[in-house]
Amino acid sequence: MLPAAEAEAKILALVPRPTEVEQVPLDACVGRILANAIPSPLDFPHWDNSAMDGYAVRYEDVREASAEQPKLLTLTETIPAGRSPTLPVGPGQAARILTGSMLPVGADTIVIQEVTQREGDGIQGDRVLVLETPEPQQFVRHRGSFCRTGEALMATGMAIGGPELAVLAAAQCIQVPVFPRPRVAILSTGDELVMPDAPLQPGQIVDSNQYALAALVRQAGAMPLPLGIVPDRPQALRAAIQSALAQADVIVSSGGVSVGDYDYVDDILAELGARLHIHSVAVKPGKPLTVATFPAAGGTAPLYFGLPGNPVSALVTFWRFVAPALRKRSGLATGWGPTFVPATTRAALKAGGQRETYLWGRLETTPQGCEFVLAGGGHNSGNLINLAGTNALAVVPVGTTLIEAGATVAVIVVGA
Repeated sequence: MLPAAEAEAKILALVPRPTEVEQVPLDACVGRILANAIPSPLDFPHWDNSAMDGYAVRYEDVREASAEQPKLLTLTETIPAGRSPTLPVGPGQAARILTGSMLPVGADTIVIQEVTQREGDGIQGDRVLVLETPEPQQFVRHRGSFCRTGEALMATGMAIGGPELAVLAAAQCIQVPVFPRPRVAILSTGDELVMPDAPLQPGQIVDSNQYALAALVRQAGAMPLPLGIVPDRPQALRAAIQSALAQADVIVSSGGVSVGDYDYVDDILAELGARLHIHSVAVKPGKPLTVATFPAAGGTAPLYFGLPGNPVSALVTFWRFVAPALRKRSGLATGWGPTFVPATTRAALKAGGQRETYLWGRLETTPQGCEFVLAGGGHNSGNLINLAGTNALAVVPVGTTLIEAGATVAVIVVGA
């Protein structure tokens, strides 16, 4: 059995980064991975503009302004956002300016309206008193100070979310280069399995893994290809794997990887020319784990994950080992592995000590820090009922049998 960290490193070393690129519309690229760096086609800001509502002035005209000795300036115009200035600001002059408005020629500083007083005959007034000396170039956002034309806005391998979408939109990037989503075939093996809409006979089990794994595949940024239930017959399994190889970049099966009489996965993989890299890992739940690669046929070598059939084991091994592989395979530049955070456990955590043990529950944020709340009920690989609501796995290291309540524990974040 490989230690968990060693197994993770070995798996990630087998995963190739994608090379193909596809163009998708701006409004369809959320959750995708940027395939090419995006150079800025514009300066940001596009021009000198004001960061505050106030008055655009020449600093030399107001450098000694105070409440006792205010500086009186003549107003030239009002510049609303979205409209270019029409007049320059000369000596003794100022322009009324709003946040985001373009700075007029001649002005180099913004005086905020809170330290001014309007004067004049009209309601708006045609002069302004400056009652405080500003800093030179105060509240001026200079052209290109955020990013200059030709500089990289975003780097290859970045995940596109809301902030990134805003940057792309601002740069008028309406077609976005992204990596294709990895295609992940999902197989459930076992004569005892039936679909959720089938009448349940004695001894049968509903195939929940197909649905859970498809959801987790999507969350990892990949495209699930559910291929259904495969009976415990070598010919049927061989045909199913061959079909999956023809249409997927990654294959994930559940069941058939232990040492039972009907566990055929490893033998079939060997018959099909796969190279088996991992047979089991020193974790609980989820010791049986097959990881294999197939020879590349004119493209990238497909990767195979054979997960345990027990529902909790299947999900835990996916979170721990498959999700990082899919994040790398999707083109993400960094951050493939699980996110570990320290947390205070509210309950005592018990383990056998022989394998790295994962206990599921919820990570909650409090004013005092992160706390781990252990799920109630039995913690065994067949009990998926208390898995509902799980967003974290507490890690009990090898050699540890008890972590007392109130102690700090490493926690893997697995969901929202």
